[in-house]
Amino acid sequence: MCAKAKTPDIEEIKTVLLQMGEKARMVSRRLAVMSSHDKNRCLTAMAEALEKEAPAILKANAKDIKAAVAKGLAPAMVDRLKLDETRLKKIAAAVRELCALEDPVGKILSVVIRPNGLKIEKVSVPIGVIGIIYEARPNVTVDAASLCLKAGNAVILRGGSEAFHSNTALVHCINRAAVSSGLPDGAIQLIPWTEREAVNVMLKMNQFIDLIMPRGGESLIRAVVEQSNIPVIKHYKGVCHIYVDESADKKNALAIIKNAKCQRPGVCNALETLLINKKIAAKFAPELAKMLKKESVEMRGDSKFKKLVKEASLASEEDWYEEYLSLILSIKIVDDVEEAVNHINKYGSGHSDSILTADQSNAEYFMNNVDSAAVYVNASTRFTDGGEFGMGAEIGISTDKLHARGPMGLVELTSYKYKVYGNGQIRS
Repeated sequence: MCAKAKTPDIEEIKTVLLQMGEKARMVSRRLAVMSSHDKNRCLTAMAEALEKEAPAILKANAKDIKAAVAKGLAPAMVDRLKLDETRLKKIAAAVRELCALEDPVGKILSVVIRPNGLKIEKVSVPIGVIGIIYEARPNVTVDAASLCLKAGNAVILRGGSEAFHSNTALVHCINRAAVSSGLPDGAIQLIPWTEREAVNVMLKMNQFIDLIMPRGGESLIRAVVEQSNIPVIKHYKGVCHIYVDESADKKNALAIIKNAKCQRPGVCNALETLLINKKIAAKFAPELAKMLKKESVEMRGDSKFKKLVKEASLASEEDWYEEYLSLILSIKIVDDVEEAVNHINKYGSGHSDSILTADQSNAEYFMNNVDSAAVYVNASTRFTDGGEFGMGAEIGISTDKLHARGPMGLVELTSYKYKVYGNGQIRS
């Protein structure tokens, strides 16, 4: 799909997007009954095409990189945009790995036989048409398209302007390969503009699109939620907590905190706030500060922590809500597990939270009362990931409760319907 030569007017955007939506809706019904063998054949063709057409894809990516550098984008953002042969091979390998995963469609989830003889089967089915709005990373283009295909869904993609040439080349590559292998044309579509008006139109197309999934910063996600007429699955941010209980193994605690905060501070499952039981704070805080300083982590503590660690700055009320995505950590000393849970439920984002403890009753209290998608005992929050959860792949993380929560793999890209078998029953 090629870029338009001129900036489109709103009527042109509406016309083209409605045509895309209608096409996606029509082919979604064919995808819903497509066999696992046929879907896997298309995925294999997509992976092969990514490797074969690497020069053209990298040439398109070079345009985005050049524009990003000229625009003054941060080096980290430029790195997210960048594709090379190694990264393309990893993207292709991820597509191939989907072939080995169990098809989530057509699974009998339950069977009930009623006294009148009706047999009722609850069966997994694709959601239908999924719209995905995302920023920066061109790998999301292939990840989203391949995951939706495996789960039997049509997908309409709207990538960010920074990766426009890369996304266009990637979709052209994988769509052509998949269609030549039997995928209905229209199953994978990319909106050919980056104008905001295209998103506004897309979010009103509830007659064609069943679900919207935004991936990006909090401002993007909130804008999507505010404008959409279509159900949205999202997470605004990852304000993840670790509570160090009085019975925690101190050496293990330091290692877990270091991993959760420092391994990749810019991801949504990284630690942002640390809570420490007051009974161990005097001994634990100096050891913690020593480790964090070595890792160049800025500490923002409450007044109690600041008395123990002079170099820490005083945390503000806003800090407890903050997703830093950098080497900054908020730290608070609490009385007990109950205060820790109350803090998390007030300031957290419902993403991932962990307790470090040897006390089984405190562990169970924490697990039962923290209202988050993933809760841990004696482990890093960094494990909240589709691959780490054994899903094989994920399309994103949800902090919603309907219909999916936590890492969203293939199963979360399906819904269900009831198949009812009778032999002449009528209701009296």
